[in-house]
Amino acid sequence: MKNVGEARETPTGAPQEELATGERSTRNRVARSILDHGPSTVADLAGRLGLTQAAVRRHLDALVADDVVEAREQRVYGARTRGRPAKVFALTDCGRDAFDQSYDTLAADALRWIAEREGGDEAIVAFARARIAAQADAYREVIESADPEGRTEALAKALSADGYAATARSAPVGEQLCQHHCPVAHVAEQFPQLCEAETEFFSQLLGTHVQRLATIAHGDGVCTTFIPKISKSDQRDPNASASTAGRNPA
Repeated sequence: MKNVGEARETPTGAPQEELATGERSTRNRVARSILDHGPSTVADLAGRLGLTQAAVRRHLDALVADDVVEAREQRVYGARTRGRPAKVFALTDCGRDAFDQSYDTLAADALRWIAEREGGDEAIVAFARARIAAQADAYREVIESADPEGRTEALAKALSADGYAATARSAPVGEQLCQHHCPVAHVAEQFPQLCEAETEFFSQLLGTHVQRLATIAHGDGVCTTFIPKISKSDQRDPNASASTAGRNPA
């Protein structure tokens, strides 16, 4: 799990780095206990972790501030007792994502099963294109609303909104679209058809042949796509076939 939060207190005489490390370690233990046992009260956490309730509250305050946990009203089953129900603390989506997940393994296993049962490479290609097609309308609307000279920049912004941390920059006789993050990089390393379908899609959107120069899945630091500069008269229909799109080097 990633470290959550920073030290809030500095008792006299203790090294700052040691204190910060201890604070983070305890904070991670609090979050891990909630992951393992589900929504928990302060008393629950104090009992399981051997901490005072005051210490638990301090760590929970920091975790709430970091959007790792959230406070909820405890559900009461049966007759409700007097007084307000105790608060319980549960992990947020952000907090849950901080722990190791098996989504990449699950996705790779599913694609491998598709390949074995449904027709090998052609089935993976069909899946990759269908996945892209499901997102096509939103991207196409963004591109078509931009001036021809600003379409690469518009595509970069749309990709960034979907978690790809993309930028556009000038290059000799064209532009480069750079994706600094790839949410499916580990799966694409095993199934480069995902990258190839994405490259075809970029070609369709921008109405020109494009060439994939590098991919994170192939071990490069950035996914880089070269987009040549074209005149308005040379632009083809964005809905036309992109069979000439450059292939992913992976």
